[in-house]
This record gives sequence, structure tokens and C-alpha cells, in this order.
Amino acid sequence: MHSLLGHDVFVIDEPAVADEAEPVLVLHGFPTSTYDWQHALDVLRARRRVVLLDYPGYGFSAKPDIAYSLFAQADVVEACARELGLADVALVTHDVGDSIGGELLARELDGTLGFHVTRRVLTNGSIYMDLVQLSKGQLGLLALPDAALPPESRLPADGIATGLHVTFAPGSAVDPDELRNMAELVTRGEGDRVLPRMIRYIEERKVHEHRWTGAIESHPAPLHVIWGDLDPIAVWPMAERLCSVRADARLDRLDGVGHYPMVEAPERFNAALESALA
Repeated sequence: MHSLLGHDVFVIDEPAVADEAEPVLVLHGFPTSTYDWQHALDVLRARRRVVLLDYPGYGFSAKPDIAYSLFAQADVVEACARELGLADVALVTHDVGDSIGGELLARELDGTLGFHVTRRVLTNGSIYMDLVQLSKGQLGLLALPDAALPPESRLPADGIATGLHVTFAPGSAVDPDELRNMAELVTRGEGDRVLPRMIRYIEERKVHEHRWTGAIESHPAPLHVIWGDLDPIAVWPMAERLCSVRADARLDRLDGVGHYPMVEAPERFNAALESALA
């Protein structure tokens, strides 16, 4: 656990098996955690140091009752990189991590980021808000006030697991225990109570789309997109649009895979990831 900007933040810092390239900085999605990436760790650390963190409000990190902002989450990521002495990184992002990554890229374009992004791997996330198809669970959370749920209104892990499962492709063969673990990390430390506060990132995403999507599109670091094409939220046309704007991007389409490709199809995802970082 690291103390970063006043928060206890869970950080994984895995040394490379054979240190041949720049470290990888991995940013996870909403509402889950670094646990999503467990199947990819061996691929990632084969030649590179790997750094993952649970943002405040997520996973094993502190879950304070505060107003959450992706700008603040980007501050925490930057503080983590500074504490660990990261100078050059390959940036790997998923879901809300795409947007946090977009803010980091925007800062580098502004000349204010404390490290350099050498290459990027981006996977299923709401890059274009006019295309996003929010789930019933997301819409339900957005309909609530921006306040922590009272203790008597806590969200059960089983219900969260169901909400996660509907983002997978139909027939996805994910281990029920793995899905349960993902959900229990959401509820750990009463994290479910602050979900109505954390979900405000969607509103923030709409306001700052020009900055974050613009940086994703225009940052000069090479871009490799890996996308599950049956994602019901961050739909396949998002990947197509991004790669039409960024013509030099490489695109791996994972047929029959949903919103969590690193969980749903780890072998196929890892093969694409290994190629992207080769």
C-alpha cells in the first residue's frame, strides 16, 4: 500500500523477468480493479517491469466518501509514477482507464506530464460518448444523488456480479469464482456505497470529451487497439471510428468477446497484447 496524495493506494510493481524494454503502466476499468489483469501479468512482465494500481475508490485502495474526478485519479496515477521513478512507460488502458489515460496524454501534449508515454495499448472503453450504450446498472447509479448510499442500502456482491456479467459476450465462459472475486473487490471496504459518486465520471467524460478523446486520437505515441467486438457498452463502432481517425493505429478485433476481453478471452487477448508490446 502506498500513500499517494492523501490516499492509501494499492500498487503492484512487478519486476521484469528479462528487463528489455520500458515499463508498462496499466490502468483498469470501472467499477473493478487491477484483479482484471491477473491473466495478463505473465505476458506483461516477460520483458518489462509492470506497474498496476487501484485508483482511490477501487479494489484494495481506500474508498473515501468524496467527490470523485478523473482529473484527481490522473493526479494519483502521476504521483504513483513519480514515487516509483517511472520515466518512460508503455501505457495500457481499459474502460475508465482509457479516459484517465486520455488526461495523462493531454498533459503530455501540454508539456506538464512527469513521464513520457512511448507507446499505447487501448482496449474497450467509452471513447466516443455519442456511441456509448450505458447498462441498466450504470443508468441506475447515475439516477441516484451524488452521495454515498446509506448503510442499509448497500449493494450485494451477487448483484454487482450480475451487472458485470451482462457486459460479457453471450455465452462467455468466465469462471464464476473469478466473477465473484471481481464483484467482492467492488464491495470491499463498503466500496459499493460510493459507486453513485464514482459513476459521475460519465458526466465528466461528456464535458471533457474534446480534451481526452482528442489526446487519444492525436498523441504521437504508436497506438494499438484491442477490442472485444460484442461489447454492449463500448460498442465495436468506437474502435472503427478511432482507427479511421488514427490511420496508423493497429487494430485487433476479438470476435465474440465483450467488455472485459482480458477476463473473457485471456489467451486471445494476451496474444494480441504480446504482439502490441513486441
